[in-house]
This record gives sequence, C-alpha cells and structure tokens, in this order.
Amino acid sequence: MPERPYVYYDFTISLCSTCLRRVDAKIVFEDDKVYMHKNCRFHGFEKVLIATDIEYYKNCRNYAKRSEMPLKFNTATHYGCPYDCGLCRDHEQHSCLTVIEVTDRCNLACPTCYAMSSPHYGRHRTLGEIEQMLDVIVANEGEPDVVQISGGEPTVHPQFFEILDIAKRKPIKHLMVNTNGIRIAKDEAFVARLATYAPDFEIYLQFDSFKKEALEQLRGEDLREVRSKAIENLNKYNLSTTLVVTLQKGLNTDEIGKIIEYGLQQRCVRGVTLQPTQQAGRLENFNPATDRYTMTEVRTAILEQTDIFTAADLLPVPCNPDALVMGYALKLGDCVFPLTRMIDPNDLLDNSRNTIVYEQDELLKSHLLHMFSTGNSVDVAKEHLKSIMCCLPDIDAPGLSYDNLFRVIIMNFIDAQNFDVRAIKKSCVHIVNKDMNIIPFETMNLFYRDDKAAYLETLRNEIPVM
Repeated sequence: MPERPYVYYDFTISLCSTCLRRVDAKIVFEDDKVYMHKNCRFHGFEKVLIATDIEYYKNCRNYAKRSEMPLKFNTATHYGCPYDCGLCRDHEQHSCLTVIEVTDRCNLACPTCYAMSSPHYGRHRTLGEIEQMLDVIVANEGEPDVVQISGGEPTVHPQFFEILDIAKRKPIKHLMVNTNGIRIAKDEAFVARLATYAPDFEIYLQFDSFKKEALEQLRGEDLREVRSKAIENLNKYNLSTTLVVTLQKGLNTDEIGKIIEYGLQQRCVRGVTLQPTQQAGRLENFNPATDRYTMTEVRTAILEQTDIFTAADLLPVPCNPDALVMGYALKLGDCVFPLTRMIDPNDLLDNSRNTIVYEQDELLKSHLLHMFSTGNSVDVAKEHLKSIMCCLPDIDAPGLSYDNLFRVIIMNFIDAQNFDVRAIKKSCVHIVNKDMNIIPFETMNLFYRDDKAAYLETLRNEIPVM
C-alpha cells in the first residue's frame, strides 16, 4: 500500500497564520524533524517546522506536572481558547512571571518590537492604573513569584521610581525591570538608585548581539557601546542582571555561545534568556520562510557553541515544557558547575522528594565546604535560589546566594505559525492589560492589544457561545 511521507504523531488545535481562525492541526515526523500540518478553509494548507529534535519533542511530554492554578480566575469561558483570555477557567497554569507595561513609549523604535513601541506611540500609565495592575496580580497570586516592570521602555516613565516604590510595597517575591539599557548606560546615579531596591530585584537587559549589523536590523541602531557601558555600571553595583537575546535565524544565532560565555564573565549577570523572534507586532526585517528559529534549534546551538552544558543539563520546564527550556549552573570562583544534571527528573514531578544535596562532584564539595564558613543563613540561601528557580526542587546548599546562580533559559513565545493550544493553556508568562485582565504573553500579542480588539470581536462573532 502507498505510504505517506511522514509519521503521524498527534493532533492539536492551531490557528491559521493569515486569519487567526482556529484550525485542526496534525503533528507529524518527517525528515527527522517535527512539523505541524494545518488547513484553513479560507487560506489553505500550511506546513510549519516546530522542532528539529524528535526525541526531545517527545520527551517534553514526560515533564508535564499537575497544573498550579491562580487563587481566582478573571473571565468566563464563552468562545474557547484562545478567545477568552483573562485568565479564564480553562487556563492550566498560574502566573510564574507577570508583566506590567507601565508605558507604551520608548526611546527606540526597534524594527523588531512585539509591543509596537516608539517615542511617540501611546501614553504613560498613571500611578493609579499601575497600582491597580499590581493589585490584580496580588489578588490572583497572593505572593507573586516574579513581576516584571516593562513597556515600551519603563525607564522613560516620568514617575519610574515611584512605580518601583509601589511595587516594593506589594508582597512580590522577585521584581524585574525590562530595559534596553540606554538610561543605565548614560546615568550611573540612576543605577546607584536602582541598586537600593535589591535584594529580590533584577534588571532584564536587552542584549541581542555583539555585531553592528545585527543590532541595526533588530533595534535600528548600533547599540554596542550602550550595552558595554550598561554592563560596566551594573557590574559596579553588582545589580543582578539577566541578558535577554532576541534570536533571528542567520542574524545572531551564531553568537549564542559567545553571549553565554560573556555573561559568565560578568559579576552582575545571573543568566541569559534566549527568545526566538515571535511573529507579532512590528517586524520589519523578518522573512518567516527563512528567519524562524525553533526552540530545539536554540537548544542544539547552546550544546554546539559552549562546553558548559550537555544535553542532560537543558531540560523542559514542567509548568510549560513545550515552550520553556532551563539549564542552571553554579558559579564558584572561576568554575562553573552545571546544576540541572544533578536533578532526577522525577524530582521535578514528585513533591515528596524535593531536596538536592550536592555530592556528585568532589571539587564542588570542596567549594561548598569553603563557603559554609561564610556564616550565611541556610534559609536565606535557599530562599534566594528557590525564588527564581521555577519548578526546581528545594536546594540544600548552605552558604550559597543568588550571586552564585547562572541560568540559561530558552523562552519560545508561540505565535500564529506554531500555535498549539496545548502549550497556550500552560502559558505561565502573562501580561496585565489595560482592562485589568491577565493575558498569556502569546495571545496578548496576537489578539488583545488595542489595534487587534476589533478583529478579535469579529472572530468571536463567528463562534456559537459555549
């Protein structure tokens, strides 16, 4: 009998990338890759590459864990995912990280910007609006794990420090500021004041490339000197920093290892987050046929471009294994010890076995024994490490602090091309919108920004109410 050129693996619900209507989708294995096949009655057939590593893709399913719900839900379920975001009762994960966009405006007009920000776009939120946003998060989460102050560019808000003061009064475990680093580079006094908000405070610093042409294509300007000076100032105050890399295939994907190595050399850097470009918002220099970059391609590049991590070190994050990969290491002097490999994957799923003692490496033990003599509180060390190590077991590592942690995260923000409703229901990175609803990051950029609201209603009107 004739055979199809692929192996049928699974079924899901996706979107037509043209009209954003829900469509049935097959997951198939073909030519050692994972593809999504979908067909829209208006726009025809689509074939989308979603993974380049079949075994890793299949293994992600083994990391699923019981869903952690918010304390409350915010919207009813009328139309079905993804048309009811708010969070609705059908969502399967609370907010591990919640973003508050305090302004639409930015001191750049990047060719790549999911929020369409620019110096004259939109407006600044009022302090009253921002506090209400924070209160919505607290009502849902009790003690939110991570809240990120974002924009636009949040540092251009005229009441920026008042915003941080309000956020610090809330029961938030870890506060971040998402920034392009321009003000941090130009104003050391600004950085000194930021440092007063530590601990449990972090800079989420845009850091896409060391190459002039890549920065100009992604950001519209050569920001190499800005990045260098920002890191210099952040190092001076040892202000915890994550380097955030927007990846575009063939543009800066050859620099993944170099950026990780650079981050390890910086006193202030606690990790690198790698984000393949989401096809949303303003996207001027992007060809979806050639420039898309899958999560598994990022993972392979890390393994090929560094000698720090092995495949066993880069694991799916159980709260959303289809969209998140984590690799953790300890920085001890000039030594870097991968941490994730020391975790039994079952410990990620079994709360009855949730303590790790580091006995696997003699050199690591010697460093830990030396650090025990510092007198740091065991509880404080555990609190600082656990607060940012989403979904990992508790750490029995006295003498360590957040300064010793280095993490590499791959954050795959799903778009209309690779939309998979299974992953969207598990999304744990959320945004509070102007209507005070909590929206998954992915669907926010597809449906819930101001310029998309009318079309969302058009789609809803086509659906019988559930």
